[in-house]
Amino acid sequence: MARNKHPEETVNLILDVALRLFMEKGYEHTSIQDIINQLGGLSKGAIYHHFKSKEDILVAVTDRMTEESNRMLAVIRDRKDITGKEKLKIIFKESILRPVQNDIFTVAPDLSNNPRLIFSIFRETMDEAAPDYIEPIIKQGILDGSIQTDYPAELAELIILAANIWMNPMIFNNSAEEACRKFMVFQQMMQGFGLDIVDNEMLDRLKELAILYEQSK
Repeated sequence: MARNKHPEETVNLILDVALRLFMEKGYEHTSIQDIINQLGGLSKGAIYHHFKSKEDILVAVTDRMTEESNRMLAVIRDRKDITGKEKLKIIFKESILRPVQNDIFTVAPDLSNNPRLIFSIFRETMDEAAPDYIEPIIKQGILDGSIQTDYPAELAELIILAANIWMNPMIFNNSAEEACRKFMVFQQMMQGFGLDIVDNEMLDRLKELAILYEQSK
């Protein structure tokens, strides 16, 4: 068998195809053969050379989905010129303003049909994003006086779960109106913690994405 001279390209192709199929058909209803059929002639051996199972592909898909976001979080977390509260606001703003969000919401995948993918994203959020990025920012905010809480770990989990899971219309299949009401509750909840991190520009952007998703379903 000829040696694969471009293993990274092969891996990226597999992950591109797998993500699209997971979104369209659901993880449980996507087989390895479905992925192979979309790989333009690559064999089953090419997949198993890089991934031991479909679950390994799911893990790699999730890792790639969160990699860019985590790089952004790390840059903001490590800034020395702003307060903890300002960092939280920038994180939220940068996350929703990214152009890639338009592509995601236009595809309009129904994540309720992808419980394994949702759980994988959930674990990534709880095991990495909350403790490695959001909690250190909250602790900095406590030290600089911009955030008041006795429970930084729990607040970090609450913020990221609300933002990434509860407010995600692709998970709960919310209408634009339902999604907007959740956004308003999230804004009020953050204000209750003294965190005015959601401004009108962000709310308008969130409404825009919710409408885009509803129109694309």
